[in-house]
Amino acid sequence: MRTRLRMISLLPGRRHLVVGWFAMVAATSACGPSLGQAPKEEDVVRYLNGSTRKVCQLTGDFDRQFGQPTLNKTETRFGVVGTDLGSSFEHDGKLYFLFGDTWGRPGLRDAVAWTTSEDPEHLDLHFLTAPDGRWQPLTVPGISLGVFEVPSYGVSVNGAMYVVVTTDHSPERTMGRSVLAVSRDDGTTFTKLYDLSTMKFINVALCKVGEWLYVFGSGEYRASSVCVARIEQAEMEHRESVQYFVGTGAEGAPLWTAAEGEAVTLFQHNVVGELSVAYCEPLGRYLLLYNSTRPRGIAMRSAKQPWGPWSEATVVFGPGRDAGYGHFMHAPGAEDAVSDPGREQEWGGEYGPYLIPRFFTGDQATTTIFYTMSTWNPYQVVLMRTDLRLPPTAGQTP
Repeated sequence: MRTRLRMISLLPGRRHLVVGWFAMVAATSACGPSLGQAPKEEDVVRYLNGSTRKVCQLTGDFDRQFGQPTLNKTETRFGVVGTDLGSSFEHDGKLYFLFGDTWGRPGLRDAVAWTTSEDPEHLDLHFLTAPDGRWQPLTVPGISLGVFEVPSYGVSVNGAMYVVVTTDHSPERTMGRSVLAVSRDDGTTFTKLYDLSTMKFINVALCKVGEWLYVFGSGEYRASSVCVARIEQAEMEHRESVQYFVGTGAEGAPLWTAAEGEAVTLFQHNVVGELSVAYCEPLGRYLLLYNSTRPRGIAMRSAKQPWGPWSEATVVFGPGRDAGYGHFMHAPGAEDAVSDPGREQEWGGEYGPYLIPRFFTGDQATTTIFYTMSTWNPYQVVLMRTDLRLPPTAGQTP
């Protein structure tokens, strides 16, 4: 541990930098910052076996699994043939979705959609459109948004829409940099504010907690673990106000630094690319979803605080276990009839799980969460649901 680690005090309100050895000694325990103990078993959110299922296909015109048109008919209505991702956030009474590389215009471009639906079984999407009536690509002047350069997450603060996009795709790095952009006209146009990260916060998930915005991030694409930072919402447009979590001190209090390089991972699982985090009110816990290769599927972790301690990962969707392959994800050689034309030898694959807190329902005995998920082949976004619970306390019937 560095003896001149810069710590940020735990006082509320505007940040205060405290530099030097004496501040470090006062803020930390004798053995220095740590990530704390593992959460107690009774605090860990559990997955209800067999509860995960596909609700519907959100994008495209035709759901090949069910053999019927989709509700949204996005190709007919907006020219969106296929797309992926679909992180969402609340803004001005609407639920906005950020989609990644989208088929339908020359080249792959990114798209923005919204809904006012309160019913996940009837989620009616409306895409922001250009004068020709087709979907309008998301652009940030001066920032490349080609293949693998996509909107990662968004948030609404004081009437403005803030979106983090990835850029600088190259043969060496899938995604090399993240950029924070702002829109003051509900997503029609964006302006770059600043470079957010080239290290540990390339793909991000944003979560508002009181006056703070917590930023969860992964670095090397699908080859890194998750770190967390925070920034006061009032300071959103000032890059120097970002604070990075470096561990816990006395009585589990979180410690923060102004140096991104000193940020610590919340757990060790170097497979994370796309991720989402949301507070689940019925369970009183934060939930984290990400796609995993080891073990295969969509992984979930839970915690009482944004900085943890976070639980071990549990798979809430497995493509074989939960009726993915052969049903709404293509498996070469299978007679599943769900492949995109000409892609019959390409496997489907699950990724981009993005939680939608608007639709969470239930209580600690059983809570149903909803999230978007991309399937690669077919190249579409589906809406998923999974049931969770907390372990019963003493005296309760499981």
